[in-house]
Amino acid sequence: MKPLKLFALLFAFYFIACANKQAKENNETNTVADTSVAVTPQQKDSFATGQIINNIICKTDASQSFALYIPPKFKTNSLPVIYFFDPHADGELPLKNYKALADKYGFILIGSNNSKNGNDWQTTENIWNNLFNDTKNRLSFNQNRIYTCGFSGGAKVASYVALHHNEIKSVIANSAGLPDDAAAGNFNFSFTGLAGRGDMNMTDVIALNNELDKTQTRHRIILFDGKHEWAPASTMNIAFAGLQLDAMYNKVIPKNDVFVHAFIEDSKQRLNGDLKTHHYLQADEECKLSINMLSDLTGEVDFFETQDASVINNSAYKQQLQTEQNLFGIEQNKKAEYQQQFQQGDMNYWASTIGDLQKKSNSATAEGQMYQRLLAYLSLAFYSISNQLINNNQNDAAQYFVTLYKMADATNSEAWYFSAILNARNNNAKAAEDDLIKAAGYGFNDVNRMMQQPEFQKLSTQINFAAVESKMNEQ
Repeated sequence: MKPLKLFALLFAFYFIACANKQAKENNETNTVADTSVAVTPQQKDSFATGQIINNIICKTDASQSFALYIPPKFKTNSLPVIYFFDPHADGELPLKNYKALADKYGFILIGSNNSKNGNDWQTTENIWNNLFNDTKNRLSFNQNRIYTCGFSGGAKVASYVALHHNEIKSVIANSAGLPDDAAAGNFNFSFTGLAGRGDMNMTDVIALNNELDKTQTRHRIILFDGKHEWAPASTMNIAFAGLQLDAMYNKVIPKNDVFVHAFIEDSKQRLNGDLKTHHYLQADEECKLSINMLSDLTGEVDFFETQDASVINNSAYKQQLQTEQNLFGIEQNKKAEYQQQFQQGDMNYWASTIGDLQKKSNSATAEGQMYQRLLAYLSLAFYSISNQLINNNQNDAAQYFVTLYKMADATNSEAWYFSAILNARNNNAKAAEDDLIKAAGYGFNDVNRMMQQPEFQKLSTQINFAAVESKMNEQ
């Protein structure tokens, strides 16, 4: 196959770390009216507690909805609230992931069912305004403790909302950072960056954290063993603890010595584990995390500063740091090589490259994590290019990249969904149905999207949608 010359332009324009590029904002800050005072008591809606409600329709706009979780054991009307943004508009998913943490800390969780990758900022602004105004009028929560959290493209949405709305006091950005046209600065909210060590966006999250080091913004970074995914609950637990400590630091809630002590003990345990296993880079990360989170709350900050000084002066730490920097350099060079190959279209090259990456990514080493990041990078690249080509009806070229997408990320539901579309365009109903069942087996569950897809509508009498939905229900 001879790919089109437009691939280079297409890739530069369309492929970004979270497939969420939007129009540049103007210089005016669009903020909601100051909500720092307590809400005037008024009639609120009555929602069940202790269970996730996955589809609450906004009263101000019936086309928008959200998922909600209210912890059961907290009776106060001033609970903190976290708004979640998933890149696939799955508001329920993060609530399922972190329901136990909401119970532990007493946080209300709200997940948007409309915010997703591909929305422009004007759409994002509209979604936020409707979501916030609707929930503010129907729920009682602490107006001084409003937070946002997002994954991948949703992380950029979480940051965007905080940059443009002063009521947001903290951002948890999982696997991405700020909107593309925003720069690190002295923000009026704290910032927590999360990333898996096998996440293709990890280096970007680290770079943003380094930029924030030059500002007065209260911030920290938490890395975990994982890929491009919502952080595990054990990692998000640390981020949630940071929200509590931030609130104490800002004197929004009283200092809780028991809580602070428990955090210190947990951090020391993680630090000792890193030191015993000679993971000195992670030991450094742990020290810096606690120094940031415990600032002005306890004299134990001195302990972590002393420990960190000892770690970074260790020759083994310096060697590990040099190895990491070398791997980052190799990673950047590989990405540049891949971008050239996107234009050349050599299937043999990709088959060999992907097979090599998959083999090497199984190693439980820093090098293995680099290969995981490169595989994830290719998966996202193939997704982005395939999506653009499908939308432009360039079916032959799309088929080539969808094949590569399935090769690089065989358990990604979008790869099989794209394949189903192309098979439907070729009037191959059986192959389209098989691909949809595979997509459902790998987590695809958007029935409305499937039923509204024009290619599937044309074959509606030939595709067994009931079998696809049955597969969805098994997951």
